Amino acid sequence: MSTYKYYINGQWKDSDSKETISIISPYTNEEVGKVQAITQEEADLAIKSAKEAQKEWATLTVRKRGEYLYKWMDELNKNKEDIATTIMKEVGKGYNDALKEVSRTIDFIRYTIEEAVHMYNESMSGENFEGGNNSKIAIISKRPLGVILAISPFNYPVNLSVAKIAPALVSGNAVIFKPATQGAISAVKIIEALDKTGIPKGILNLVTGKGSVIGDFLTEHEGINMISFTGGSETGKHIAEKSKMIPLVMELGGKDPAVVCDDADLNFVAKQIISGAYSYSGQRCTAIKRVLANKKIANELVNILKNEVDKLTVGSPEENSIIVPLIDKKSADYVQGLIDDALAKGATLICGNKREGNLIYPTLLDNVTLDMRIAWEEPFGPVLPVIRVNSDEEAIKIANESEFGLQASIFTQNIDRAFNIAPKLEVGTVQVNGRTERGPDHLPFLGVKSSGMGVQGIRKSIESMTIEKVTVININR
Repeated sequence: MSTYKYYINGQWKDSDSKETISIISPYTNEEVGKVQAITQEEADLAIKSAKEAQKEWATLTVRKRGEYLYKWMDELNKNKEDIATTIMKEVGKGYNDALKEVSRTIDFIRYTIEEAVHMYNESMSGENFEGGNNSKIAIISKRPLGVILAISPFNYPVNLSVAKIAPALVSGNAVIFKPATQGAISAVKIIEALDKTGIPKGILNLVTGKGSVIGDFLTEHEGINMISFTGGSETGKHIAEKSKMIPLVMELGGKDPAVVCDDADLNFVAKQIISGAYSYSGQRCTAIKRVLANKKIANELVNILKNEVDKLTVGSPEENSIIVPLIDKKSADYVQGLIDDALAKGATLICGNKREGNLIYPTLLDNVTLDMRIAWEEPFGPVLPVIRVNSDEEAIKIANESEFGLQASIFTQNIDRAFNIAPKLEVGTVQVNGRTERGPDHLPFLGVKSSGMGVQGIRKSIESMTIEKVTVININR
């Protein structure tokens, strides 16, 4: 197995700590490789080199910066099978889905370049304001923030990393890239591709290591000008407490509900819910994590859902199974604990509740009540609770009592009904007659409450990583 280096100031290095972290495959339980456990001193050097390199990088035109990113796309495309295989081995995602992730990422970079090229400066005349006059003209330009700390999660180790890196680079920032430990080898692969473009040294630095050693050090460092983080809500709250007066964009956890009205097309609904809840074993922040079903159609819906769950493939990501082992034993233990709690409190087991190591079979629970943990906690696993409700109003109330507010789905054949429910749901995005999901990547993506802060989506990400600079020209007449 390979021992991968970290990347600082254009060089691949072993850490002075002489320590490495083993990456264990969630489905083979074998070591995939090792990554460096860097020191705080090395993290400090990475930030300083980024700070220095960013000054020159910011002077380049958007098109010149885009040339490096176009080359990055080419390098990723050349190596997409190898990168997809790494994703599969490292985080247990089905190979076909991993390959789609790399292809989606290449498209993301292309759109990012094109979007940045078409973002223009503005001007304003003083005469537009009451009492103003035309002797003042304001020129409003977008300036990079400086050094962006990009912290990515394990479940989309390529797409959600590049979703931070590409907007940061194209807008003139330098990047300190800290991937999730489980996902760090995939991160190395994409930065190896970026390195081959000849991008100036120090513009991107890849740091790997123990959160207990470099986590707070990075987020508190005075050389960091903005943090873009995707991960758990508790970690996000911790980062918000530690960071010092800098912009934060955070995509955190969710408890996304599917509100199923009594007039919904249940066969269509079931397919959307199953895809939304169980793909990649539910290890998605935007997975459907509870069904709020009107009692009039709940029996029929549960029967259809069971039939669809029975069709799900279970096993190895090498066989492109839908249900694969969870990322680690701790995650599987947590999901099992939620299932056990629900059953102990009277939930009805429709199917599932079978476990083999990290592999939890797709589990469907009916008659879930609000005293059960599964009604409120995010499982990040293949378990779906059905909560029966008497009305749309009750569904809205239960949905909004959650600490989370990422997305929600509404299923109804009455568009007026959908538009009545949607504004009342305290979430960043409402999907009407579709599963909760992140893409397409150019749409605004956000969460409220414990689900995040700030807005992503390609244009929104670029805007979040820049600041307006106003130059006022005074015309003497």
